[in-house]
Amino acid sequence: QVQLVESGGDLVQAGGSLRLSCAASGRTFSTYAMGWFRQAPGKEREFVATINWSGGSTSYANSVKDRFTISRDNTKHTMYLQMNSLKPEDTAVYYCAARGLGSPANLAYAYNYWGQGTQVTVSS
Repeated sequence: QVQLVESGGDLVQAGGSLRLSCAASGRTFSTYAMGWFRQAPGKEREFVATINWSGGSTSYANSVKDRFTISRDNTKHTMYLQMNSLKPEDTAVYYCAARGLGSPANLAYAYNYWGQGTQVTVSS
């Protein structure tokens, strides 16, 4: 069993930056691929970024590529999402997720564990 807790969400102006964190419990964190998803009001949950077990392989949604960076520190059981050049359309609840395989994935059904989410609001 893995428990995930997100933090770092906030209200920020367009063009600003935020760093989200996802702290994981359990000794198997370093074997899991991880991902970030987001859900805006009235919209379906969408993929943002994913990272493999070692951090050596990452993938991003086109909408955030070159602005967001996913990373992880296996010694701290923590994953991060550095978000730069934020836009109002980035406003959403951001969720971190873990999957029992080490390879990254961009589909929500591929993930076994989910956090409760953290709110990111970008004002124009």
